[in-house]
Amino acid sequence: MSDAAETYSYLGPAGTFTWAALNQVPDAAGKVWRSVNNVGEALDDVTSGRSVAAMIAIENSVEGGVTATQDALASIPGLRIVGEYLVPVDFVLAARPGVALEDVRVIAAHPVAYAQCHLWLDRTLPEHEHLPATSNVSAASQLLADGAVADAAVAPPGIDDEYPLHVLATQIGDNPNAVTRFVLVSGTRRIPERTGADKTSVIVELPTDEAGGLMEMLEQFATRGINLSLLQSRPVGDALGRYRFVIDADGHIHDERVADALLGLRRFSPNVVFLGSYPRGDQQAVSYVSRYGDDVFIEARDWLRSILDGEPG
Repeated sequence: MSDAAETYSYLGPAGTFTWAALNQVPDAAGKVWRSVNNVGEALDDVTSGRSVAAMIAIENSVEGGVTATQDALASIPGLRIVGEYLVPVDFVLAARPGVALEDVRVIAAHPVAYAQCHLWLDRTLPEHEHLPATSNVSAASQLLADGAVADAAVAPPGIDDEYPLHVLATQIGDNPNAVTRFVLVSGTRRIPERTGADKTSVIVELPTDEAGGLMEMLEQFATRGINLSLLQSRPVGDALGRYRFVIDADGHIHDERVADALLGLRRFSPNVVFLGSYPRGDQQAVSYVSRYGDDVFIEARDWLRSILDGEPG
């Protein structure tokens, strides 16, 4: 049995976009990579101790947030995001040798991949049917199984180097600039050092379903000069009108403005889940107005302390 400290879980098999994201992690090089079938299994590996970390997709530039991932992070305690990785997304349509494009009636595809190619597929093969697959690579590999139902598969480029398939069409994605954002999730409590190009992720529940609640939550960031790169609502699930918000904020918890915003959120919301502060995948430095710099918050806190200590204000 492999050592959990040497094992990383990812949505497999080898060749998937998740696999490509894990290839960007220096600490994972030379370690054991455990292929799993879904996000739940990947995160269970982390919480059970089978793996030290799991690579999972959390957002796509075309389809938005991956709701299965967001809901899992909201409901499974003890998880932290420790890194972000970006993978450009492109697809091909692959088939068994001898199958021509005009022969294709059933297409195997991961639901997210299918959504990113549906315009091309609808235009090129208007009568096709979609057969969901657990990953982009498994969609292709199942074409070779006995009794395969699908005629073709939406797959990553290079799939014909790994399997005896041929490519019917390339660059079938509807958006040539599509990028999927992946995060490395661990059970560690150690927060990565701030780099100046960081992101902080939280999940926040609104306390009540009433006018102004969302604005009050957003003010915790706006009044501290913090830009949000992701804001997505998800139902809490216990009643109509109850929502939680998945938020990515520019900055690190060790930044005074971010720490102060998190304190404001904690006072405002009955449930705040801190998912982590970690380096941005694009390595772009976070910009902010000088009045929200660390020194301003520290000076204000020192000023208040001096008043409480009886010093001149």
